[in-house]
Amino acid sequence: MKNTINWKAFFILLIACVLTALMVIPFSLALTATEVEITPLMLILTAAQNLVIFAIVIFFGLLLSKQIGMGLPILKNVLEGKNQAKEIKSILMPSIILGLVAGILIVLLALLFNIPELNNSELSISPWKALLASFYGGIGEEVLLRLFLVSLFVWITFKIKKNKDGMPTNFGVWLSIFLSAIVFGLGHLPATAQIVPLTGIIVLRAVILNGVGGIIFGWLYWKKGLESAMIAHFSADIVLHIITPFIMVSFLS
Repeated sequence: MKNTINWKAFFILLIACVLTALMVIPFSLALTATEVEITPLMLILTAAQNLVIFAIVIFFGLLLSKQIGMGLPILKNVLEGKNQAKEIKSILMPSIILGLVAGILIVLLALLFNIPELNNSELSISPWKALLASFYGGIGEEVLLRLFLVSLFVWITFKIKKNKDGMPTNFGVWLSIFLSAIVFGLGHLPATAQIVPLTGIIVLRAVILNGVGGIIFGWLYWKKGLESAMIAHFSADIVLHIITPFIMVSFLS
């Protein structure tokens, strides 16, 4: 068990995920207009719940990603004492740009669906709450959806069919990315249901909008590592939760 996963990476990710799960609370309450006071007990219970969930998710995510040749290459090398400044620089701008592209595409698609209750749902949310929530998107959701779920799906396809090099097939990886993107979209429905009644169009909107990001982040995870997907997801959330509401409020005022 000692050498099963990188335990330093495990605890770094676990702490980051639990912290960001707490950071998203103000945004979530504001988005659903929930009149609940944030108390120490709420924070303790939320932290405990996420500690258990993320401990399981991160353990298996690291375990499976190691077997299929994915994971967090930069964090792994940093923990081994290797200088990763060049590698970080090489992924930073491409990840930010693709994240911004993902955010813009999602905004444009949301306008096409033209559901005012959802398009305007974040206009009154304070930017600081949106910023805190963006860290959860970039860290917590990427650990759940890419490190764990994509790795799980890829591992399953890998057990069914390998390429000539004994690695997952491109088809298997793409299938896994698409499946996780669909799950990513469906995972947003509980929050959406607190704003508008769920209909076929609302479900389709959630899958398509979030699927766009899921596919881009999944590709980055595959080709560049989870760090790249995290940067892109955070950048997309800045577009969605801070820049777009700011522009809309400025336009409407």
